[in-house]
Amino acid sequence: MTQRPKLPFSKVRRIGSTVYLSGELGFEADGSLPAGIAAQTRNCLNRIKATLEAEGLGLANVVSCTCYLTDADDFAEFNAVYGSVFSDPLPVRTTVRTDLMIDAKVEITVIAEA
Repeated sequence: MTQRPKLPFSKVRRIGSTVYLSGELGFEADGSLPAGIAAQTRNCLNRIKATLEAEGLGLANVVSCTCYLTDADDFAEFNAVYGSVFSDPLPVRTTVRTDLMIDAKVEITVIAEA
């Protein structure tokens, strides 16, 4: 089994009742990235959900999201998947178009409150 290199950041930090997640990408279980924005967004949100559940929280605890898209043309499709996951009260959100450090279409970081 190949061990991943240790990266210089924490995946999750809890300070008091606030939980901060590092940016999450839409990898498949095998480490590959699917081609489309919808699949990457769904995977990304599922990975965020799993991390939150490991902290005893869920997506309903998310109060803030920062979303990074590499292509503004993907915004509507991204938004449709994102909107199917969160319910009222919706988290606050900032979405920006930017380059990412790897060949992913989306990265999402969240702050959740216990």
